[in-house]
Amino acid sequence: MKDKRVLYVSSEVVPYLPETEISSMSFEAPRLVNQQGGQIRIFMPRYGNINERRHQLHEVIRLSGINLVINDLDMPLIIKVASIPKERIQVYFIDNDEYFKRKATLTDEAGKLFSDNDERAIFFAKGVIETVKKLNWSPDIIHVHGWLASLLPVYLKEYYKDEPLFNQSKIVTSIYNQSFNNTLNKDMINKVKFDNINEDAIKVLEEPTYNNLMKVAIDYSDALIVGSEDITEEVDAYVKASNKPILEYKSKDEFGEAYTNFFNNEVLG
Repeated sequence: MKDKRVLYVSSEVVPYLPETEISSMSFEAPRLVNQQGGQIRIFMPRYGNINERRHQLHEVIRLSGINLVINDLDMPLIIKVASIPKERIQVYFIDNDEYFKRKATLTDEAGKLFSDNDERAIFFAKGVIETVKKLNWSPDIIHVHGWLASLLPVYLKEYYKDEPLFNQSKIVTSIYNQSFNNTLNKDMINKVKFDNINEDAIKVLEEPTYNNLMKVAIDYSDALIVGSEDITEEVDAYVKASNKPILEYKSKDEFGEAYTNFFNNEVLG
């Protein structure tokens, strides 16, 4: 992966959030590429329960300050950055007071999904892409982790399809079993349609379940990685029927060589 540019877009990354399959792999995978001489950028949301002082986050004024239109409302985009100690890896945080100030990630104290998680997902996808445009950094691979990041593939290939910076970028989505019950806001499909995204592409979002979100991500990805030993049967069947390059589940101890070969031979090859 030497000199390859890989953009990691994740809903969670250690050490900023507790260790899960997603947060752990969103750190281990970029660290691997970094050690191999690749160039990496990591993006995640700046949830309110991330301790800014302890992790030394600071705002990047030259990247902040643009407004993203979400469902016909202007939402200011704030970009913060921090470095993972000892790794020389920078992490960019997508922030907005309305969406990410609350002291929790995706659910309230009772474990109930936030009603605006759909808008947070749209804001996150657009915020990442707009920031990478400002950085003028063209990735060879964009690697997506977690359902809050799952709109990035469709936005990149529909809303930003004329953006030359991403013409050659390959999108890889990792599929995990960290899902949610019930659905996101039922009005989600209209908010995505507001961005002139092909209605046929997102028809399943009339029922914005975890499985349907992942189906949209799978449809718009170039390759897929099974990130958990067990994923939902419905998503598993959809992955297998996708006719895309698939890397089957590899544990944290054995993923290194498999990821490298997959990226070099299946994704970029």
